[in-house]
Amino acid sequence: MYTLVYDGTFEGLLTAVFEIYERKLEPVKLLKGRWQSSALFEEVIPVVKDEVRASRVLRGLRKKLSAAGVQRLYIAHMADIADEDCNVLGFIRYVFNSEQNIEEDYGNRYVMRLSEILKMVRCEKHRMEAFVRFRKLNDGTFYAGIEPDFNVLPLLIKHFKSRYADQQWMIYDIKRNYGLYYDLHDTQFIEMDFAGSGKPSDVIAAYSEDEGIYQNLWKNYFSSVNIASRKNTKLHVRHIPKRYWKHLTEKF
Repeated sequence: MYTLVYDGTFEGLLTAVFEIYERKLEPVKLLKGRWQSSALFEEVIPVVKDEVRASRVLRGLRKKLSAAGVQRLYIAHMADIADEDCNVLGFIRYVFNSEQNIEEDYGNRYVMRLSEILKMVRCEKHRMEAFVRFRKLNDGTFYAGIEPDFNVLPLLIKHFKSRYADQQWMIYDIKRNYGLYYDLHDTQFIEMDFAGSGKPSDVIAAYSEDEGIYQNLWKNYFSSVNIASRKNTKLHVRHIPKRYWKHLTEKF
């Protein structure tokens, strides 16, 4: 058994694929980060990201898959779902080992699993688009903290840049410690150091003076449109799971 350890990037993944085929490694297991194992008969191989090798693999994928297929593969990997690296790798190897396009070959377990991952990611993306609640900071920036199950922040750029084009805003993924910032012209990914200052949700909460007024108005609106006789808690939780409530103004 060969265990390939890579840095978690898409380029690192493609470099690992290059290593597998060049060195004819079999069987293989793929892991992110550092790996230490005392298992017998297992060789650990660190993968150093190489853009040239990654580009060669990407060109090969583009010959075997449609543009949408390559994009779906990238999204499935970017989602950063635990213990799914081997399934993504299995999909790529199935692509290269097949003579025909395999994108709709749902009889294959790797193709089917990739489809399931994409469905979960799309669902989480739509929830973030619906559940993000911005709060105005002292400098005029509108801030929203999120903790999605999957890494969907890059998929939110188009929606929020289009919808809030006239406002400076920041969406910060507290779970993964990086955010998306829009300055009225461009968006960029940012990281912030919260060492010794508490949680991101506490540090960023430097609200403007009128933010409390807007929050109360928002809460009163939800209270006024609520019809007690039609309350259906199970349905409500199904559409808005409780894990999102702490970032919803109306639930404070």
